[in-house]
Amino acid sequence: MTKQQPPFKLNDIIEVNITGLGSSGEGVGKADGFTVFVHGALPGEKVSVKLFQVKKSYASGRILNILEESPQRVKPQCAFYEKCGGCQLQHLSYEGQLAVKRQQVKDAIERIGHITGCEVLPVLGMDNPWHYRNKMQFPAAKTEGKIQIGCYAALTHNVINIDDCLIQKQANNKIMQVVRHWMQQFNISAYDETTGKGVVRHVMGRAGAKTGEVMAVIVTACYDIPHAGELVTMLKTEVDGLKSIVQNINKKRTNIMDAKNRVLYGKSTIKDRLGNLKFNISPLSFFQVNSAQTEKLYATALDFAALSGKETVIDCYCGTGTISLYLAQKARKVYGIEIVEPAIKDANENAKANNIANAEFICGDAAVEMPALLKSGVKPDTVLLDPPRAGCDKKVLAAIAGVKPEKIVYVSCNPASLARDMAFLTENGYKAVKAQPVDMFPMTSHIETVALLMLDNVYKYLECL
Repeated sequence: MTKQQPPFKLNDIIEVNITGLGSSGEGVGKADGFTVFVHGALPGEKVSVKLFQVKKSYASGRILNILEESPQRVKPQCAFYEKCGGCQLQHLSYEGQLAVKRQQVKDAIERIGHITGCEVLPVLGMDNPWHYRNKMQFPAAKTEGKIQIGCYAALTHNVINIDDCLIQKQANNKIMQVVRHWMQQFNISAYDETTGKGVVRHVMGRAGAKTGEVMAVIVTACYDIPHAGELVTMLKTEVDGLKSIVQNINKKRTNIMDAKNRVLYGKSTIKDRLGNLKFNISPLSFFQVNSAQTEKLYATALDFAALSGKETVIDCYCGTGTISLYLAQKARKVYGIEIVEPAIKDANENAKANNIANAEFICGDAAVEMPALLKSGVKPDTVLLDPPRAGCDKKVLAAIAGVKPEKIVYVSCNPASLARDMAFLTENGYKAVKAQPVDMFPMTSHIETVALLMLDNVYKYLECL
């Protein structure tokens, strides 16, 4: 059998009608029935495109001309937007962003999950979708003799020098500016990924949205920092609300932080609040980056769980226990399960700090711990899932299907993996009832979703009432 060849070749110039957005914010359309991805194109647009990649089943191209423009196209506010890889949707109005994100969730549930009848609600957006990130982690580099601190350019490790990131809290931007000035003034070297040499790898800022407390973290490739005293003085002088300066030492050939922290000034943590709960945040703590939208996300999860105070809840992938503690305020008992030991330590400390005694945290694999809880007499009424982007492990889903809670509340940062996991659960006795997208990351292609699933017989019973 002769293999069918793509209808186009490299560097062809074609016209494409854009019908949707891909998972990375790129426009998606068809030309001669062939799928084409176009960076910067929007749904409803007709564009002239030059192809830079042609595969068997799709092609990718760059816009030469916009032949028919979307009414939702706007001028990006950020001067670095065209080069920076941090945001993908500033050229789309915020109203337009909410609409396409809702459609992405709907399409994933229907096309990937093959699920019908699940109501996808309008996205919960922000009144002001700017300067919302309470955590910044920007790489440092030296390019053409100049210190650069900012985001990576899209699909590269080339650092784009940024003075004012429009989605960061201003305290984080100030930290970045001060560290850059310090590096320039005292000739402090930036880490070179190729040689493994240099001092400063990343600059992190964490800002308490409710408390105003600020932490600066300098990730270094060595223990001793030249002119560390001057850095501390500059940060203390120029960053309002600064409570902590921490050095994270990472000598490994990785882009992530290591576990070794050294306090240079103040405390090892800062405080912030979600709702009426308070949390201690360390350099390595997981804490949602958009505090205002996190409260909406957790309130939705609590609403979907519809707790009366009599229920037993199991929170899989509980992390540092933030959602567990929200649920514990309305449940009889909450069991949080997490395989990462430091996160369980943080969860127990957070429970103690908030005087919550009806939350118990277990370090282990949920696929093992849930059946063990069942054998010990613990029967959950509700299971909450908040897995990583890749979704739930099949063993965890199978364990949930075996335990048979009446409700499953699934919190997801990836519509595709959410839809896949919902499909498994609907094939194993559950009804997908509704999904509430929450815009945790305005100006980017990411969307968070809370979905409610119920046992088929419970759902049918409630339908009859």
